[in-house]
This record gives sequence, C-alpha cells and structure tokens, in this order.
Amino acid sequence: MTDETSGSTVPRRQLGRLLTQLREGASVSLDAAAEGLDCSRQKVWRIEKGLVPVRVVDARAMCEIYRAPEDMKAIVTGLAKETRAKGWWHSYGEIVPPWFSLYVGLESTATLMRRYDSELIPGLLQTREYAAELFRRKNPTMTEAEREKLVEVRMHRQHVLTRRLPSAPTLKAVLSEAVLRRTIPDRRAMAGQLRHLLDMAALPNVSLRVLPLAAGPPLASETGTFVVLDFPQAFGRASTEPTTVYLENITGALYLDRPAEVAAYEHVWSDLEMLASDEAESEKMINMIIEERA
Repeated sequence: MTDETSGSTVPRRQLGRLLTQLREGASVSLDAAAEGLDCSRQKVWRIEKGLVPVRVVDARAMCEIYRAPEDMKAIVTGLAKETRAKGWWHSYGEIVPPWFSLYVGLESTATLMRRYDSELIPGLLQTREYAAELFRRKNPTMTEAEREKLVEVRMHRQHVLTRRLPSAPTLKAVLSEAVLRRTIPDRRAMAGQLRHLLDMAALPNVSLRVLPLAAGPPLASETGTFVVLDFPQAFGRASTEPTTVYLENITGALYLDRPAEVAAYEHVWSDLEMLASDEAESEKMINMIIEERA
C-alpha cells in the first residue's frame, strides 16, 4: 500500500496547512526545511499537501525548525498521531486508487455534500445492480471478483448517509433528467434503481431534486458533474478543513479549495437550485418515468 493511501485524510490536510503556515511565518524555505530534517524537498512538500502520514518525530523536528510556540507543538504532534490512523477503505487495498482514497476520507468527514450529476446516478444513491453494470462497462476485462470488490466499496460508502455516530451528513443532490432516462440493459434493475432513489430521498438528511431537460441549459453545462463538501469546525485546532470542490475524470480527480474556485461553484449551485424542480415535483417525475417503463 502506498503512502498516499495511508493515514486519515482530514488530519493530514489540516496538519499540512498548519505546517505550511508555521514555515512561512518563520520565513523558512522548503529547501531549508528539508535540510533541517535531513530529507528531500519533495518529502516536505508532500507533508504540506497532506499526501502522506507524518511521523511524530518529524512533526516535532519541524516545530523546532519553525520555532513554534509550545501550545502549537501540542496541536501539531496530536495531528501527526491522527495521520497514522487508517479508514475502512484501506482494507480493500489497491482496488481503491490513491486519488479516490482521498475523496472517501473527505466524504466520511463532511457535514454537507452538494452534488450535481449530469450523466449517472451518484455512487451514494446507486443499487448494487446499477453499480455492477457501470463497472462491467468501464472495464469488461475485469474479473468477477475484482468487480464485486469495487461494488462492495461503493455499497460500504453508502453507510455514511445512515450512520448514527458521528451524525450522518446532509446530502443535497440535483440530477439531470437525462440521468433518470439513461437506462441500463436490465430494465427491471433500472426500475429498482429509480425506486431506490425515492427510498433514499425519504431519508431526513437527503434532498433529491431533478433538473428537467425543459429547464434549458444550466451554468453546470460548463462544469459537468461536481461535488461541494463542507466540513465541521475544528474545535481546539488552528486549522479548519475548507469547503472543497471535487471533480472526477477517467484518470484522476481535482480538489479545489481556493476561495475564488469555491465561489465559482457556489454560483453554479445557486443556478441549479433555481432551475431544478422541488422535491415533490421531482418525486412525481421519477414515479412517472417508472410507470413509463412498466
């Protein structure tokens, strides 16, 4: 297992930002920090980007180099210990790529997820049959065992919406009408998938709205599918996880958290909320599509 898939996602990112602030505040360059730690510049950069877990001895050494105050040292070492923890998804090994492992960690920590899907039903709302068909089409040479492992990861992820502790996050989903009408070969399985959407929408923490094709092209036509994740306040810590926009493609993903980037997607989300049908109308549309296929 590679370093990128080890450790707890949010503490790594928080620690990375905190160490960056301390280094820059002390006017220490990346090269000087690397020299002080007797390591490569790349290692320091990877720590600051939250890509790797951090040894407590390295965290303490960085605090010394940056002349961090005692109370800050305690926060840094505490976060360093948390970066060594592993999430449930690590038990699935290499089947979960590093770039997606980061997202699963963020998803499991978020308090609010807002997502727009233009092509497919999102993973958190998929049935086993629908997910299996997508993986079958994506990689037809994959063995049945490998495909089942991927489906299991997707099914496990869905527990985040029904967990009790910590409290389940709120999911606000807007689906293009095209997503509902784009069927998989097994028509009965597709009907089951649409009924499952209605069941999930009945959860108190899930809001499901449909963007009708008749509403015209939204601003999201230029963005495609995206997720905006919001996180709880980090009490007692100097760094809070910022709102993050997640964009996935066939070879990897982008994580955007600069204020201007987030603001652009907040604007797109506001446009979607204005154009999408309300929850009651969306439920009617899904039922209508189910009846059309009966």
